[in-house]
Amino acid sequence: MVQRVAVVGAGVSGLACIKICVDEGLEPVCFESSDDIGGLWNFKDSPEPQRSSIYRSLVANTSKEMMCFSDFPMPDDYPNYTHNSLLMKYYRLYAEHFHLLRFINFLMKVTSVTQSPDFSQSGQWEVVTINKNGDEERHIFDAVLVCSGHFTQPVLPLSDFKGHETFCGTFLHSWDYKNPDAYRGKKVVIVGIGNSGGDLAVEISRSAEKTFLSTREGAWVIGRKSRNGLPLDMVGITRFNNLLIKHFPGTLVNWVVEGALNNKCDHKLYGLKPKHRALDKRLLINDDLPDRILQGGLVMKPNIREFKTSGVVFEDGTTEEDIDAIVFCTGYSATIPFLPSALSEGAYGELILYKKLFPPTLQHPTLAIVGILQAKGPIMPIVEMQARWAVKVFSGLSRLPSKEKMLGVIEVGAKPRLLRLLLTDPVLWTKVVFGPCTPYQYRLTGSGQWAGARRAILTQWGRVYKPFRTRMVAEPAATKPILFSPWFITFGATMVFYFAFVTKQHCPNMSTFLSDSGHQ
Repeated sequence: MVQRVAVVGAGVSGLACIKICVDEGLEPVCFESSDDIGGLWNFKDSPEPQRSSIYRSLVANTSKEMMCFSDFPMPDDYPNYTHNSLLMKYYRLYAEHFHLLRFINFLMKVTSVTQSPDFSQSGQWEVVTINKNGDEERHIFDAVLVCSGHFTQPVLPLSDFKGHETFCGTFLHSWDYKNPDAYRGKKVVIVGIGNSGGDLAVEISRSAEKTFLSTREGAWVIGRKSRNGLPLDMVGITRFNNLLIKHFPGTLVNWVVEGALNNKCDHKLYGLKPKHRALDKRLLINDDLPDRILQGGLVMKPNIREFKTSGVVFEDGTTEEDIDAIVFCTGYSATIPFLPSALSEGAYGELILYKKLFPPTLQHPTLAIVGILQAKGPIMPIVEMQARWAVKVFSGLSRLPSKEKMLGVIEVGAKPRLLRLLLTDPVLWTKVVFGPCTPYQYRLTGSGQWAGARRAILTQWGRVYKPFRTRMVAEPAATKPILFSPWFITFGATMVFYFAFVTKQHCPNMSTFLSDSGHQ
């Protein structure tokens, strides 16, 4: 029976896994290679090998109500879109509130995870670690939750471009980027138009002499704000909207979405329009990209064909000379060095995972890789669901394979029971169906049920509004209805007198008219 579980990494996924293991009565032992929690969101002034790396200005693309842990809302005074430093404070609050730090071994790097000699009978794993003194240790665990992330192995595709060997400028990946200071007064080409590419293009364009954004496909761009300036995901990601999208023709839905996006920024005119439809791939979330193009600080370009000694030739035949730097925002390799190579069965050596969680070739499903996914919406509730499902499988309470499509929602009993809610709590039902699909909804029922979930849902908009209320705007003084206004009464009386006088002066005399008619 599974008792001891190794958790590799103390980032967001790792913290969720530790807590869920404790909730289910298991003994988690977490190994974290750095000296702090937070993983990806823990900003460092310089990148560290085989660790995630972010830039100083990074702000989340998901609003606080959508990206929080499902049983621990963010403080109501946090801004709706949080800077990485504020997210780190939140993760520390979470770890301290649930007493998770006692399960974490800092400065312990995992170098290998292999099947134990009796794996076929026990399903156990041998985990090898190196501590800060360089000492190697071996541990046996009943199960392993890998939470080390997949933004650690940057892809720098220099070999795809002719002439890169003779280019005099500098090459780097967004993984190395920290701030725009090094590009002040220079000419820079950004390659790739994902969220990182958009962010870096905007930020560098404010310092560089000229910035070019090179893209093979283009992207549909949307800002963080929806109607009335409210967070986009809080307005757009609802069960009702999802129902509409599923039941209306895809062509019609895409036409509506693309029309709305083009009303804000004509994607064809701005050189952004991709070949794919708006909802076929993830939207690029960026508030400032179209403005930088409009102001001339950023120039859109097609894919690079080749490099010259000091310039770049694009696929449309245009050339830009005196380029100082190329910044590749070309993603990461989904490989995890310390796992057995047999698990990386993809065409390019990438991991193949059942339901994006379990390696399908294992005889015993006692290893799960949490957080290796590209979600179109908030990732945090999915990560928690992955962890809850994995622990259920480890404990023998759920089996593989599953026919459900939604990453263990059914297996852990977390799917809200809408019919029961409608009959027993219509107010909550309305919020769940028509309101934002926040993580708290997956704590209303099931093994991870949280008593505070209902209140969190009913008060979620209050936490959205709170950070805006920094300047109280006085309500206009109550006024009498305009019909009873002295000015209106005076004006009305004047107009009545005027028209009565004009009518008397200019209308024909009825008696004269009649007498004239009779004379004729």
